[in-house]
Amino acid sequence: MTKKKMETLKKLAPEELKRHIDPSFFDFDNTGDVESLEGTIGQKRALEALNTGMDIDAPGFNVYAAGRVGTGRSSTVMSLVNEKAQQQPVPRDWCYVYNFDEPDRPKAIDLQPGMASDLAADMEDLLAECKEEIPKAFEGEDYERQRNEVMKEFQQRRGKIIDELREKAKELDHAIHVSPAGIVAVPVVDGEEISQEEFAKLDKEIQEDLREKNNRVQELIGDTISQARKIEKSVKDKAEELDREVGLFAVGHLVEQLKEKYGEYPKLVEYLDKLKNDIIENISLFRSEDDSQHDPMGMQRQAKKHAFNKYRVNVLIDNGDADGAPVVEERNPTYYNLFGQIEYHSEFGGMSTDFTMVKAGSILRANGGYLTMQVLDLLLNPFAWEGLKRTLRTQKAQIENMWDQYRPIPVATLEPEPVPIDVKIILVGSPLIYEILYFLDKDFRRLFKIKADFDVEMDVDDAHLEKYAGFIRNQCQKHDMPDFDQEASAKLIEYGMRLAGRKDRISTEFMQVADVIIESAQLAKSCGNELVSRHNVADALENRERRLRMVQDKLQDMIEEDELIIDTEDAVVGQINGLAVLQLGGHSFGKPSRITCVSSVGQQGVLNIERESKMSGSIHDKGVMIFNGYLSQMFGQDKPLSLTASLCFEQSYSHIEGDSASCAELYALLSSLSDVPLRQDIAVTGSVNQRGQVQPIGGVNEKVEGFYEICKRKGLSGKQGVLIPSRNQKSLMLKDEVVEAVADGKFHVYAVDDIKEGVEILTGISAGEQDEEGKFPEETIFGRVDKRLRKIADVLKEYGKGPDKDERVSSQ
Repeated sequence: MTKKKMETLKKLAPEELKRHIDPSFFDFDNTGDVESLEGTIGQKRALEALNTGMDIDAPGFNVYAAGRVGTGRSSTVMSLVNEKAQQQPVPRDWCYVYNFDEPDRPKAIDLQPGMASDLAADMEDLLAECKEEIPKAFEGEDYERQRNEVMKEFQQRRGKIIDELREKAKELDHAIHVSPAGIVAVPVVDGEEISQEEFAKLDKEIQEDLREKNNRVQELIGDTISQARKIEKSVKDKAEELDREVGLFAVGHLVEQLKEKYGEYPKLVEYLDKLKNDIIENISLFRSEDDSQHDPMGMQRQAKKHAFNKYRVNVLIDNGDADGAPVVEERNPTYYNLFGQIEYHSEFGGMSTDFTMVKAGSILRANGGYLTMQVLDLLLNPFAWEGLKRTLRTQKAQIENMWDQYRPIPVATLEPEPVPIDVKIILVGSPLIYEILYFLDKDFRRLFKIKADFDVEMDVDDAHLEKYAGFIRNQCQKHDMPDFDQEASAKLIEYGMRLAGRKDRISTEFMQVADVIIESAQLAKSCGNELVSRHNVADALENRERRLRMVQDKLQDMIEEDELIIDTEDAVVGQINGLAVLQLGGHSFGKPSRITCVSSVGQQGVLNIERESKMSGSIHDKGVMIFNGYLSQMFGQDKPLSLTASLCFEQSYSHIEGDSASCAELYALLSSLSDVPLRQDIAVTGSVNQRGQVQPIGGVNEKVEGFYEICKRKGLSGKQGVLIPSRNQKSLMLKDEVVEAVADGKFHVYAVDDIKEGVEILTGISAGEQDEEGKFPEETIFGRVDKRLRKIADVLKEYGKGPDKDERVSSQ
């Protein structure tokens, strides 16, 4: 077969290098005639998983939405949960009330939607009425009369026991004096009270007698004081009972009205009973008069204000205005934003709090509905991930100040009653984080049993193309930009196919597509065009690439100036142009690299210089080892193999990874062994297996375009091209410039299935087929290689260093 015929059989036609979308496919003049897309394009698998997770009402069936950024994970999740939430009932309200038994443990009460705010308002009204009605009740004539009677009774009983004391003291020659300071007994002689000086002048016998009588009088005084205290306590109890009766009369009916209104909530009724008792027990709080003149610092007034807080209600969750289940998207999932916190306020140099300062977090706001958040944000916030797992395990939300336990000095705080939760958590993140959590966190697989995988591509069919047009319309409408005409829409869809890397697929990374839509529309707008044209889209894509390709241009400058040595003409033995893809930020491009091979007599096998210098990865090393297996299959079936060869990526100063250069390395080795030069105007990409089949690789478009640009800079000869695996044909979505160059015969793309086919294109000589004896024709490439290997074996045998019959060539 001639060289020209071999090339023609494997050369791809221009129409095979790119799939063009016919603008006439669209039944609209421009996207303004299309209905704006609402919803998600493609992602059938992810939508099914999301629906399954949201439909299952059982613990642990929370959802992890995995996919690349820009595939519509968050928007799809929010759209779907909002739709689901509308069909679900409104959850109950939650509030905290004062715990009269344990003040540091506020009680949580749930009510029907909207009732929590009503309760809070009713309690404010109750408090206001108590402040108004209680003072009035104690200012009434009836209360004054009853209180006077109680006091009168006290005075009478007190006066009676004092009189009895005086009579008994008189019999013991003592007079009784009563004053605010207490009761004093004074000796009496001959009917006259005497002083201490006079007492000292009395006879000893009289003094001794008076002392004995004074002791007896003191005992009587003690008994009298004890009786007075009992009377005082009895009267005080009667006064307090009177106050309670009056207070109960003033507020009892108000509390009973609330109990009747909220009778269906036993926990709330119990709270109201205790509240009524507490108001009555602290009735003086409502009776105290304005004492601002005696409280210039306002301390008493502030203390009184806080004392009233225990009669208020702290509404945590109010669903009165909700329409369906709540949907919360937490964009900053700190511990306190998720689970709530207990706030403090500064007062007179100190910090204080009460149950009214307990604040709910996203978990409680989403209770009965859905909570979505980015998993990376969640993991980066201290305590948030562990707190979420604990909450999901216990099905209760505990509000606490997590950092309090790390204070150097413990601080007394509140311990609010945990709130039962029923919330569906949807985490949005990358597939990598999912895998890490799944294998390293034993709780993750129990708590997030549903994985929704968002694909980066979808099939190119009529339905999806129509939805793509709807997406274009949505973006133009959203940003108030010009609409796209048919050709511009077709061009954008071709860009989507380029992103997907397949002719039969289109990208679902809509963030990138949306960026191109906006930039294209802006170009049309700046030109004064009413519609976006195909040229606007092409210019936008070119502008985007130009912004990002500075490094690419510098590398190409170095190649053009021969600083990085790449030949694009002639033929050289043991030398070939391999192709690699470099990724920098949002830009990837192809870069040719010179690969050389030198072979000689020896037994070291194939020496991979990159591996020896520790500049290659395991996948690249594996590729080199694989083609050694191919050599054994082709040339080692009738003889032991012996050779020494070294493979090197010239002017390579960074790490090399991947097996897409294994074909190029094998071609260089075969060229060196056969002493047949390889064409330098053809670059090669592709991996090879042990049977010599050429396998598909990634980045084929970037590689072809990268070599084309080098050839263009050095001058297109009409012979240059790229050799690719035939299985990569479906991945070809080359730039229009490259397709046009191929159509004009200035550049070529060859597709091969087997190493033999590639060798023939690169050398213009037949690879050769084995005859019945397993030998290749001497004029073929493989015949020359086989001859060289036999010669090496003979030389080694002659020098006494021949290999044993079972030895095979090996890679170092």
